[in-house]
Amino acid sequence: MDSERLVELFEQVRAGKIAVSTAVAQLRHLPFEDLGFAKIDHHRALRQGFPEVVMGQGKQARDIAAIVTAMRRRRMNVLVTRVDAEKTTALRRLRIGLKFEPAARAATYISKPIRITGKGTVLVVCAGTSDIPVAEEAVLTARMMGNRVEKLFDVGVAGIHRLLENRRRLDAASVLIVVAGMEGALPSVVAGLIDKPVIAVPTSVGYGASFNGLSALLGMLNSCAAGVTVVNIDNGFGAGFAASLINRL
Repeated sequence: MDSERLVELFEQVRAGKIAVSTAVAQLRHLPFEDLGFAKIDHHRALRQGFPEVVMGQGKQARDIAAIVTAMRRRRMNVLVTRVDAEKTTALRRLRIGLKFEPAARAATYISKPIRITGKGTVLVVCAGTSDIPVAEEAVLTARMMGNRVEKLFDVGVAGIHRLLENRRRLDAASVLIVVAGMEGALPSVVAGLIDKPVIAVPTSVGYGASFNGLSALLGMLNSCAAGVTVVNIDNGFGAGFAASLINRL
């Protein structure tokens, strides 16, 4: 249930199109619905402007299906993150109408058209092609939340001319998400070129001393460029969500 759906429900009651008891029945699961194994926060869209997101990692396919089905009944757009190939196969068998996004390792269900509410463009920049899955998670999240999103991939510091070739695109964006593994230098470089918020996403890509993304995380936290905010390792979803909140202001 989001603010638009709530207004629509109240208007129907005022016009006499539905009974008060019917409206109460539709609202009975606010603020949450208890499925036994999960408590779905149907109030999330009213509080934050976007429904609860389902993290697929660690969940059984049948449990994901039950959560998605409950959210669909309330005409919510659904985003399921961290869906691997095995879980995708299992969810396809359950036929719950999900659209799978392999590049982002995610799945979506669109109950109603996504309305653009972001005031500018979110630009997702990634250092190397190995970082693309995390970057695509950020892209999908920001798009689902009503933003115009552009991508600029494989422009890491090993070939800095690739980034500088796109200087106009960097300047034109309202918010930038910069994804990098290895030593995590790219967000510092980008932030030093522009006057826009930069959300840095360290990835677990790298050799032994990268410590599964810890080196990139610490490098980003120690950025000498001002305006860099850092999310957790591989957290493309968190970056996309934060960028969307900024882009609405």
